[in-house]
Amino acid sequence: MSDESTLRDYQHVRLLAIRSLFEIIEQSSEGTVIVDKQARIVWMNERYARRYGLEQASVAIGQEVEKVIPCSLLRQVVETGQPILLDMLDTPGGPLVVMRLPIHDDAGTVIGAIGFALFDQLKNLAPLVTRFMQIQEELASTRSLLQARQAKYSFAHFIGSSAASMEIKRRARRGATSESPILLLGETGTGKELLAHAIHHASARAHKAFVGVNCAAIPENLLEAEFFGTAPGAFTGADRKGRPGKLQIAEGGTLFLDEVGDMPLAMQSKLLRVLQEHEYEPVGSNEIRRCDVRLVAATSLDLQAAVDAGRFRADLYYRLNVLPLLVPPLRERLDDLPALCEAMLEVLPGHHELAADALNLLASHSWPGNIRELRNVLERAALLSDETLLSAAALSAAIGRLNPIVKTTPSTPGPASLDTANFYAAREAFERELLRQALVEAAGNVPQAAQRLGLGRSTLYKKLLALGLSS
Repeated sequence: MSDESTLRDYQHVRLLAIRSLFEIIEQSSEGTVIVDKQARIVWMNERYARRYGLEQASVAIGQEVEKVIPCSLLRQVVETGQPILLDMLDTPGGPLVVMRLPIHDDAGTVIGAIGFALFDQLKNLAPLVTRFMQIQEELASTRSLLQARQAKYSFAHFIGSSAASMEIKRRARRGATSESPILLLGETGTGKELLAHAIHHASARAHKAFVGVNCAAIPENLLEAEFFGTAPGAFTGADRKGRPGKLQIAEGGTLFLDEVGDMPLAMQSKLLRVLQEHEYEPVGSNEIRRCDVRLVAATSLDLQAAVDAGRFRADLYYRLNVLPLLVPPLRERLDDLPALCEAMLEVLPGHHELAADALNLLASHSWPGNIRELRNVLERAALLSDETLLSAAALSAAIGRLNPIVKTTPSTPGPASLDTANFYAAREAFERELLRQALVEAAGNVPQAAQRLGLGRSTLYKKLLALGLSS
């Protein structure tokens, strides 16, 4: 078949389709009217004429459309050439849902317009409107959920300009630019969760959800369902519609596992599969779902010791320990105390300030509860004090038992206390602290730290790797 024959057939089919479409709409609609370029009626069907009180449609021919159909917008369609696909039109018999289209000649010039009254029973639109409202509610709910799952803190909320604080923020910012798992280590109350929020906030996933799970707070028999979700009717009492798990909610974003060291061993193996294969199965389902989440974990436990004791899987530990960040305790960043206290007192009622002796007292406490304990002490002192200037006595009463910082000096053990194990353990601990301090003083610059220590750069890298320190 030639191109010319194909084109001719296409035009023929197109004309048939246009005619069929017009006939179908005209026959099923409540009314049809056609106007010319001056918006004068050139044709109207009888149903439409009767709705406007005309004995027959021929009476309307030649009249301006607004005289027969008040509030008609067909003139606007003729003048602009733009269709009005769905609109409401008030008529003597009640409102109509109408559609208005321009009519073009072969040259594409607008020569008139046609209007269809699609139907007069607005209840026919109810399913469409209901579905539209459902979609709008689902979108609003999704936006609200996503907004609620956004990171609450940035690096600006991690207060402190001490060397230890600046170093941990520097490393965390570097980690935020990668997709590798991050393991936040440190004592309770040091700000590990705040840093997890900040890492997500500074990452390429910041526009997606940040979902946190406290592995120690969820009963072991519910932890799997919490992570992976459930299929409809997966078990007695399960949601009939199924329930999304934290992995599904965090899709495209960050999943934060707090107190990951308390995760049961059975759950650890399933989490390892998620990290390695990027897939999981909801509870009670055979469906395998792909997942794309960035993992940040935190613990106050010594995971290496937990691995040695068989309480934590070694393979999961190595998978999580790609980028370990040791969050320093408050006693190692006492230079941050003034800024921390000022920020905490600002949000407490009463506009309290600290006396000089009060700040000295705070600097002598070892802060086993770290930042969380400091906030608790300041709030208690502010509530119990009648003065806006908080003295050392007020802080001492709020602290209760003072745990003074014990500054130890290296001592030479007697011959009876020496053995091979103690020697190598002590040497490793000394090297780790020496290298860590050199990195802090060099602001993480390995070549500079190596120069300070009198080591070659490659030698320092090997030692850092052997001692489990990240550069």
